[in-house]
Amino acid sequence: MITNYLRGMIFCFLILCQPILYAQEVFNYDESKVPAYSLPDLFVTQAGEPVTTSTAWEFVRRPEIIRLFEDHVYGQVPNTFDAVSFSVVNEDPRAMDGLAHLKEVDITISRNNKQITIRLILFIPTKGTKPAPVFLLINHRAPENIDPSRKIKMDFWPAETLIQRGYAAATFHVQDVADDNKETFDADILRTLYPEHLQMANGMRGLGAWAWGAMRAMDYFLRDPAIDATKAGVVGHSRGGKAALWTGAQDPRWAITVSNESGCGGAAISRRKFGETVKRINTNFPYWFTDNFNTYNDNEDALPLDQHMLIASIAPRAVYVASAVEDEWADPKGEFLALKVGTRVHREIYKHTAVLPEKLPGTNEPSHLPYAGHHIRDGKHNLTSYDWNQFMDFADKLYAH
Repeated sequence: MITNYLRGMIFCFLILCQPILYAQEVFNYDESKVPAYSLPDLFVTQAGEPVTTSTAWEFVRRPEIIRLFEDHVYGQVPNTFDAVSFSVVNEDPRAMDGLAHLKEVDITISRNNKQITIRLILFIPTKGTKPAPVFLLINHRAPENIDPSRKIKMDFWPAETLIQRGYAAATFHVQDVADDNKETFDADILRTLYPEHLQMANGMRGLGAWAWGAMRAMDYFLRDPAIDATKAGVVGHSRGGKAALWTGAQDPRWAITVSNESGCGGAAISRRKFGETVKRINTNFPYWFTDNFNTYNDNEDALPLDQHMLIASIAPRAVYVASAVEDEWADPKGEFLALKVGTRVHREIYKHTAVLPEKLPGTNEPSHLPYAGHHIRDGKHNLTSYDWNQFMDFADKLYAH
């Protein structure tokens, strides 16, 4: 029988040895140690045909790229269900001291006599007569970050600032579609609506479920006359940024896709092996990606894709990639390089003449082009008011044209 003393000794051993065990796996933060790599060509189809026109891009190459990401990284995203309904369950037309109209909307999706409900929190500016442009945040942090009562206010979702600048502020919590937990991620949409995906090597997993949830929010925006759904942006931070990119790639209804510090499996080039790696992210978060992604642990060069292709798949719509200078784990340089290479489609196929800087920009030196935005801010891994103001500055210019 194990005594309490022995249990204590075992516990202490595990805790004390934990740093040693983790220290055996070394991650690269040295640019001189980034391996030589080549990226798959955006402008050559899998059949070896050149892509030189928007028709070839939109009907051949882009669908190929989406299928590659479905099969190898994020999994299939189902687009069929039996019914969707919208119900305003709480409303305050004088929220934020009269500056906003609050709507809490239950989006209920049914399939095979089963259903789930997503709670959409939406503040709409009361000033002005035109339908408002909207930013949707995919929230994976604690619910108090998106408190609809506004008794708790956090920079992670500065709803008041968005309202003051004329934008509707919308959000939902990922736990309504898939918990951010390897034990319970399948408890909602997957086990209830799409259980067959759990048996598929390229089936939908956590990040795909979050993207699916964002698409259902867009379904609602199209039905609300106070929202201009043609001017909608989807925003995600970190793991939410990965889901935002996949949302923008899957769903062409979004005018702007914003990835904030999304790193490995998001905006950063996997082949650089800088900071977080494919193996590490698959080990720590096996429920985010499709099972097939494990094939590329310590084997990034075998990928038939890289993240520049995900950014490219959003073209011709606008994409914004943001980083933080102290967030080396997310590889700010790799994120910028993926944006620069990926948006070649905007330039070479859709003939935008403005270009991003040749080299990695300095801290707090944003670039806002008609089709792409980028900044690296001071500080660590977070979503801040500085980031949000840059996203809105970018949108202001885009929508003014």
